Amino acid sequence: MADGQMLFAPDLDRDNDPVWNKVKDHVTPAEWALHAPLIAEINALKIQRDAVILAHNYMTPEIFHGVGDFVGDSLALAKEAARSDAKVIVQAGVHFMAETSKILSPDKTVLIPDPLAGCSLASSITGADVRLIKQRYPGLPVVTYVNTTADVKAETDICCTSANAVQVVEWAAKAWGVDRVILIPDEYLARNVAAQTDVKIIAWKGACEVHERFTAADIADMRDAWPGAVVLAHPECPEDVLNAADFAGSTGAMNDYVMKNRPAQVVLITECSMASNIAGAAPEVKFIGPCNMCPYMKRITLEKIRDSLRDMTFEVTVPEDMAERARLAVQRMVDLPPPEKPARYDLVRARGHQVAVEMI
Repeated sequence: MADGQMLFAPDLDRDNDPVWNKVKDHVTPAEWALHAPLIAEINALKIQRDAVILAHNYMTPEIFHGVGDFVGDSLALAKEAARSDAKVIVQAGVHFMAETSKILSPDKTVLIPDPLAGCSLASSITGADVRLIKQRYPGLPVVTYVNTTADVKAETDICCTSANAVQVVEWAAKAWGVDRVILIPDEYLARNVAAQTDVKIIAWKGACEVHERFTAADIADMRDAWPGAVVLAHPECPEDVLNAADFAGSTGAMNDYVMKNRPAQVVLITECSMASNIAGAAPEVKFIGPCNMCPYMKRITLEKIRDSLRDMTFEVTVPEDMAERARLAVQRMVDLPPPEKPARYDLVRARGHQVAVEMI
């Protein structure tokens, strides 16, 4: 059995099945009858292949709770995979995440169940774009969000996550001795970081199609319908959405908030499956819409995970010279000390802070 691996099997007594008890509010009994045999088959294949499955927070509940050996955000998953003794990594997420896993685990076989599971944000910029940006702004550090392809990371000075972007930007400004930092490719993350720091931000016009669609009006409607509900928003959302929220932070920070505070009612302004997956561990919390669905994440299914492990498809590779340069950017971020502030955005400061972002 691979390090950290779990094994589930369909129980003849469905109500005593631990996975069913976590997903039963989001999966019908008819669906479970189809999912349970696949979950058992996948977990048997994991042992056979010496594999682990990385299940992102946006996976559907039957994947997240049923076959995920490690669950969380993209960088946390890649780090867990690197620490695992497993020989094979199956990325239940999107392609840039599989590349990051390969960058941090070069000696392991990395598979993605559907090679078309892409990302609108990652596809908004290329390594060639970053080279042109560096020509336009010579001497300024380039901070790149981990939600990018390997060729973009390879042109980067240091990576960041939505949880540590403020810390990384301020570190880069100090390390380079400058007052301006390039933060790419998510425009909204850049603007929301700019609201937290005095470092001037140069941004690229990229966005996540899931988070970009949320509006402050969505939050107002939720507050009218559900007075007292706590609103948590992801920093990839527009600024007015974060300003209307009670808390803003990464998927990990949102999960931690719910698990620590256990609000009676909560609205998660992020991808749909996030709420379903947290609900499995916090059944007393009522999760309220709205939510938007990521079409790329939803390309990953139990059937495709089964086929990927059975047939060892589809392998993700990164050219070694590119991987080496990208690894340096990721490792610089990993080596930073933990941030002094919690992994969230200080909305009090943001609401009174003048945001000035220079668009490339």
